Amino acid sequence: MVADPNAFSPLRFCVAPMLEWTDRHCRFFHRLLSKRARLYTEMVAAPALFYGDAKRLLDYDAFEHPVALQIGGSDIRQLVHATKLAQQWGYDEINLNCGCPSERVQNGSFGACLMKTPVLVADCIRAMRNAARIPVTVKHRIGVDDTTDYAFVRDFVGALAAAGCDTFIVHARSAILAGLSPKENRTIPPLRYETARQLQHDFPDCRFILNGGLTEWTAIHEALHHKSSSLCGVMVGRWAYHDPYMLAQVDRRLFDTVLPSPSRREVLENYIGYVRTMLERGVALRTMVRHILGLYHGQPRGRLFRRYLSDANNLKRNSAEVIIDALNVVERN
Repeated sequence: MVADPNAFSPLRFCVAPMLEWTDRHCRFFHRLLSKRARLYTEMVAAPALFYGDAKRLLDYDAFEHPVALQIGGSDIRQLVHATKLAQQWGYDEINLNCGCPSERVQNGSFGACLMKTPVLVADCIRAMRNAARIPVTVKHRIGVDDTTDYAFVRDFVGALAAAGCDTFIVHARSAILAGLSPKENRTIPPLRYETARQLQHDFPDCRFILNGGLTEWTAIHEALHHKSSSLCGVMVGRWAYHDPYMLAQVDRRLFDTVLPSPSRREVLENYIGYVRTMLERGVALRTMVRHILGLYHGQPRGRLFRRYLSDANNLKRNSAEVIIDALNVVERN
């Protein structure tokens, strides 16, 4: 039996950066479920880091490692500044967003529209790599608007690879910059996983992580073990957020971990300790419990769990006891 060359890749399984979702509280919770998954921050705008409060935007708990900072921008000076900060803060990776299709991001001259300017992106990558020692990676789409031929994304990747980027997270849909909302851009453009596989074949010295539409283990297994061209890893977004207990299977399924998966109760008991600490620092309970609503997805009384933690009167108590009460509701005999 031939050994899987990607079996020990630190990027074998990643949780996608999701705006307003994957904040530090979400990432701490996800780390309780999987020790090996790579976690990503929400996208942070480079101008906000350049002119704003870096501590507020970058602070996190060391327990979250391995954790990557996703950055959005196109100004080389600002991106270099962000990269230096990412290294100072101890992030394991900095990822440049070249895939977000929202109008607000386009107005800031970053996101998917950057795929139309590969020379500029290559210059950004080169400068970022020279600014720090942490890996610089790119998340991108496979096309923009009507430009969906393979040569477009191949040449984009080729320009960045020549600039020293060797890791690409491929959201395997095109981005429609005019006429579709960000939500529609996640569902309407068709998935083309074969494009990601072709990139892996054409750039064998680079690593390609598949993103987009992965909602079951069969699809993940096929991506990692495809007969024509196996990819180096996968990135899952909404499945991991809405049904987070799937993360408890990641280490065993993909990293050959022999330790048993934590139970839902064990995860919650550990998260409660974190919540108590954050409450003492003035963080509101609702900010933290919103990430755990799906922990009992598909389980008996799972709906009661979500309802209890979503109840405004319960949240007003602003106490970790609310989570304990919700746990008792869902696990009572």
